[in-house]
Amino acid sequence: MIQNKKISEKDFLAEREQVLATWKTGKDYHLDFDESIPFLKSIPEEKNFADKLAKAKKLKSRTLVQPRAGVPVVNKHIELLQYLEDAGADFLPSTIDSYTRQNRYVEADMGIKESIMNDRALLNGFPCVNYGVTGCKQVFDAVKVPLQARHGTPDARLLAEIIHAAGWTSNEGGAISYNLPYAKSISLEDSIKYWQYCDRLVGYYEENGVHINREPFGPLTGTLVPPSISNTVGIIEALLAAEQGVKNITVGYGMGGNVIQDVAAIRSLQEQTEEYLEKFGYKDVVVTTVFHQWMGGFPHDETEALGLISFSSTVGALSGATKMITKTPHESVGIPTKEANAQGIKASKFITRLLCDQRFPDCKELREEIEQIKKEVDCLMDAVLKVGDGDLAQGTVNAFAQGLIDVPFAPSKYNAGLILPVRDNDGCIRIFEFGNLAFTDEIKEFHRKKIEERAAAEGRPVSFQFTIDDIYAVSLGRIVGRTSYVEI
Repeated sequence: MIQNKKISEKDFLAEREQVLATWKTGKDYHLDFDESIPFLKSIPEEKNFADKLAKAKKLKSRTLVQPRAGVPVVNKHIELLQYLEDAGADFLPSTIDSYTRQNRYVEADMGIKESIMNDRALLNGFPCVNYGVTGCKQVFDAVKVPLQARHGTPDARLLAEIIHAAGWTSNEGGAISYNLPYAKSISLEDSIKYWQYCDRLVGYYEENGVHINREPFGPLTGTLVPPSISNTVGIIEALLAAEQGVKNITVGYGMGGNVIQDVAAIRSLQEQTEEYLEKFGYKDVVVTTVFHQWMGGFPHDETEALGLISFSSTVGALSGATKMITKTPHESVGIPTKEANAQGIKASKFITRLLCDQRFPDCKELREEIEQIKKEVDCLMDAVLKVGDGDLAQGTVNAFAQGLIDVPFAPSKYNAGLILPVRDNDGCIRIFEFGNLAFTDEIKEFHRKKIEERAAAEGRPVSFQFTIDDIYAVSLGRIVGRTSYVEI
């Protein structure tokens, strides 16, 4: 039975031997703590992800920007990252390919060879495990800002070993957020165990004087996810990480579309993550936030797409998020060119500079939305701890099995998939089919009332059609998927 208990050093090192033998040997990969710890300690503050985030939080500077990017051949990947760095990225990613995410390293190896032979990318990311510490270090040495692995891997143990030993001081993901939205048949019991190892690895480095950032993936499925659900998952993953010794955590949120709800979500996420860490005895964790620009359907027109990126940047900056993940004008087409990626960075950074001295003003509507999100998060967290008899890890497994927490549109068979979200009349994301979600009757009534207000305004009954219309709305230039708008 999985438990939220720190892995002992003896058990961690024993498991580590097995992990390092899963593809090539640890010796081949230079995965020796006697080598990696002094190297990581030597990294300057400006190239350390955790240090740079902690400094940004302390200074309350502008929202920092980071793109997504990754191609399969080392020199091409370096060229891409250097181009994005020159465009103004404050942090750089290495988006990992789909084969590596599923631990299919043989196929990833074939993809590298075919990409080189055909002189074009035949993998949708950078296969860091196949390149090992040596290849990943080449990437690290070629840039001047901190590096992070962004992937979607339920079992990222070997990947985490390699990237950290190579100087990449941040790893994105978690047991829930990199399982349920990405995989069908991997149990939460397994993914929690795998990510406990990833977090214990970071904790081991922290015990030896190395600062490494961990970032749960906030947007989940990226489609009409109610803030309280994504915030609850972020808090759970932060608590699981802290138990293993992680000291620098960035919790995330994917833009919903209503400005007040988005600002409320980021602010409540920052506050409640710190409150729950304090409550469970983790008093020395630095918590920062990341705002993900719009994750749903994009307009086909590049100018309109750039408008959506600028709108996202405005909301992210006004929310006070520490960092923002950018999008590109090619979002509706496919993998962007480096030029398109740079456009997204430049537009986003321009907005964050303009708004660096501004925050969304306090108002009644904002306070009410913050209070509502916090109330819902507390309700879900109480349910998790109750069905786990106080143990967060077991409670997470049991809560998802019973549908007490439920992620909309997730492919995993370990997710109930019974809830249906829609927007209310103001564009806030609400829930009209609750499944077994552990909300009180009072909370459910709040959601129903908000949705009924929209139904009355549009003169049509609440139905699944609302959800369908809302999914397509932003790509058509609206937030709420109404059947008709009057243009003037």
